[in-house]
Parts: sequence; C-alpha cells; structure tokens
Amino acid sequence: MRSQKREFTIGALSKYSSVNIETIRYYEKIKIMPSPPRSEGGYRLYNDSHGRRLSFIRRSRELGFSLEEIRGLLTLVDDKSYTCAQVENITVNHLNTTRRKIADLQKLEVVLDGMVSKCHGGHVPDCPVIDALSL
Repeated sequence: MRSQKREFTIGALSKYSSVNIETIRYYEKIKIMPSPPRSEGGYRLYNDSHGRRLSFIRRSRELGFSLEEIRGLLTLVDDKSYTCAQVENITVNHLNTTRRKIADLQKLEVVLDGMVSKCHGGHVPDCPVIDALSL
C-alpha cells in the first residue's frame, strides 16, 4: 500500500504550523521557504516537508535566532552535508549574542528602577521619569 502525499493550502499550513499566512508569504519571498507548486486554479499546494520546515523556522525564531542565522542553518540542512560542529558554531554565536542582550537588559533594569524610585506620584510638571527621559 502506497502512502498518499498530503497537499494542503496556505491556510491549512498556517494552522498546522501556528505561523501567520502573511509571514509564510514573507518567508517565501525572502527564500527561506521554498515556493510550493500551484494548483490549476493558482492556489499554493504545500506538503508535509513545508510544514516541517516552517515549524523549524517558527521554533528557531521563538528562540531568538535571526532570519540570517536560520538561513545559515537551513542551508546546512538543505546541502545534507552539515556537521554538528557547523551547527554548534552558529548556536554558540547566537548564545553569545543572547548573553550580551541579557547583560544590556539587566543594565536597563537598573536605570529604569532608579528612574521609577524617584517618582512619587506627583503631577506631570514635577515628574522625575519625564525629566530623565528628556535629557
């Protein structure tokens, strides 16, 4: 018994992957999602491999990978010649970027906390937060 290849519309792909339709079209436009074949009526016809790829992209974005980092990972996967070391390199670079962002956010937290601590709920002309932001 042959397994039948499933095909579905962009709406079904969106629902399956939890990715907005416009985002799917954008990913196709920037070529990190392959353009699917079209039906005789001009509708895009996606298959399971599109769904897996889109889920990979969505999950990578949730983890903060940039589109260029995702493109790099997908290029390795598409070439079918990647090594764990290549994937690790991209991931370590992303981890370092994430750590820098966390450090910056912690500094921002201290600054904002200092601004808020000076606020005593007075009227607008005497607002230390507005004053600090106006510097």
